[in-house]
Amino acid sequence: MDGVLVALAYLIAFWLRFDGHLVSRYDRLLDQTIWWVVPLTLVVLAAFGVYERLWTHVGQRDFENVVKGGLISTLLAVGLIAIFHPVRVVSSGHHGLASPVVLPASVIVMFLLLMLAFLVAERFTVHLVTEGRFRTLRVRKGAREVLIVGAGEGGQLVARELMRNPQLHQQPVGFVDDDPRKQHLRDEYGLRVLGTTKPEDFERVLDEVEPDDVVIAIPSAPGTLRASVVAACRQRSIPVRTMPTTFQLLKEGGGRRYSITTQLREVQVEDILGREPVHMEVDRVGAYLKGKVVLVTGAGGSIGSELCRQIARVGPSRLVLVDHAEDNLFHIWRELVEERYVNVSKPVLADCKEEERMREVLGEEQPAVIFHAAAYKHVGMMQMNPVEAIRNNSLATRLMARLAGEFGVERFVLISTDKAVQPKTVMGASKALAEWAVEAEAVRNVATHYASVRFGNVLGSSGSVVPIFRRQIAAGGPVTVTDERMVRYFMTIPEAVQLVIRAAALPAASGDVFVLEMGEPVRIMDLAETMIRLCGLEPEKDIAIEVVGARPGEKLEEVLFNPYEQPQPTAAPKILRVQRDELNPDWVTRTFDRINLLVLEGDTATLAEHVAKLDAERVASASTTAPASTPTSAPTTA
Repeated sequence: MDGVLVALAYLIAFWLRFDGHLVSRYDRLLDQTIWWVVPLTLVVLAAFGVYERLWTHVGQRDFENVVKGGLISTLLAVGLIAIFHPVRVVSSGHHGLASPVVLPASVIVMFLLLMLAFLVAERFTVHLVTEGRFRTLRVRKGAREVLIVGAGEGGQLVARELMRNPQLHQQPVGFVDDDPRKQHLRDEYGLRVLGTTKPEDFERVLDEVEPDDVVIAIPSAPGTLRASVVAACRQRSIPVRTMPTTFQLLKEGGGRRYSITTQLREVQVEDILGREPVHMEVDRVGAYLKGKVVLVTGAGGSIGSELCRQIARVGPSRLVLVDHAEDNLFHIWRELVEERYVNVSKPVLADCKEEERMREVLGEEQPAVIFHAAAYKHVGMMQMNPVEAIRNNSLATRLMARLAGEFGVERFVLISTDKAVQPKTVMGASKALAEWAVEAEAVRNVATHYASVRFGNVLGSSGSVVPIFRRQIAAGGPVTVTDERMVRYFMTIPEAVQLVIRAAALPAASGDVFVLEMGEPVRIMDLAETMIRLCGLEPEKDIAIEVVGARPGEKLEEVLFNPYEQPQPTAAPKILRVQRDELNPDWVTRTFDRINLLVLEGDTATLAEHVAKLDAERVASASTTAPASTPTSAPTTA
């Protein structure tokens, strides 16, 4: 097509110059040069990369390359014509001497301008067709009108996809954006920025435009903005969808081709909790894992599986997945192999409570780093099964920490919980014991660097309240809240795992405990009401909320530090280090011996009573071993 247009421009340039009546010598020049001027032009255009991009994605750079290629090819053609095809005429004033007559300048200029006009118009026409602008009128008829929140790159991407795909039956009607420079301006489609996201202004835009749908196209939008948009739209029964973050796009894409419009989803509670998520470059902060053998216990769980996904991005030499639940282990292994192409992953079906089996695994795999995420986490279930809670969460952690030292593991990282702070339940006490076991092993095995990472609730995990609320809402209610005053910290799973990987590399004493900053606590009652409204329903009107009372040992609010612990800043944002008195390893050994005996005897009542007193015993043990000259951070009343 370019060849036809270049030839047409060449012919028209000659025709216009001579008003359609070519002098014979220029007629011959046209016939002798057109056959090589056209291929020469195409070769030069190709050299400028004009044919290296799909025309459906043509842009400014492509038009610039067409202009550059057209200019250079014209100059080359003029030079070659002057050298190899001079037109000579006999001048009477020079006694029959032949004088050269070169290609007229007007032909050169008209050829260049016509060629560029044809080539640019050709590409621009294709661009218009693929963008769907010729189909705009047909799309608008009966299409749902969409208001886009955010006029930046994300908003333009959504608008472009909606315009190019009339089969979606959705038509963008405008944007709202807080950038004052964009107010009342129009984009390339003629869509105007109608206002801002400030509540009063946004509500005005909703009332004037009356859109059928609203799309939040700001992947980095804070939760407060999303909550404000959702609240205003819910009052008018307008559905709200949101664009996923880049991390979610990469996570869900799995190497498959997708359109951004297919990735738009309903706003979820994770989007509007209000905390600012932490995003780290895992490749950089996890560089210490590159080329190492990394073992993850509890690899099939919510935290363990996300650990595997993010560690796989760093490039370990081998990623060993350990879990005793066959189904969970199978799913994360197949995801890594089939969707993420992590062929260095190896599933190992094993139970961390079995010493002989774990010796076999560590002896065969020789891991350099162990992330111990295997744990029971349901508070109520552990309260009814204290023996298993202690066996799995405490004794198994002590075993893994001890074996890590014996087999020369470089780093051992325990995934802990805020419920280990001033524990009031068996589950909390079992995780506190796990922290103490790791701290004690750090004293005995100086070659291995031990660390514990403590954080609160993670959204979407099997122990989180969010999945429970979702099931209750889907069933028509009621949504059960234990106490109206209850508050909890929340963090997304990917965010927590990023911070865990970062904390494990921080310079600190072996056995230190790191605490992730969880932001502001969230009232569980507010969370329940928000989730109900996100489903397009009204609390107490469509879905009842029932206060059932706190369970035994359940605290109204979780804390991240014990009274005898002091938070200290670290080099990493959102990560604190716990400063506390040194733990007596002999006391830890005696404590575990007593607990192990109760576990072997199956004495459930005595075990539950005993673990309830452990926190006070730990304070007393630490105070007796603290040097006299060293001030203790423990309170006067334990």
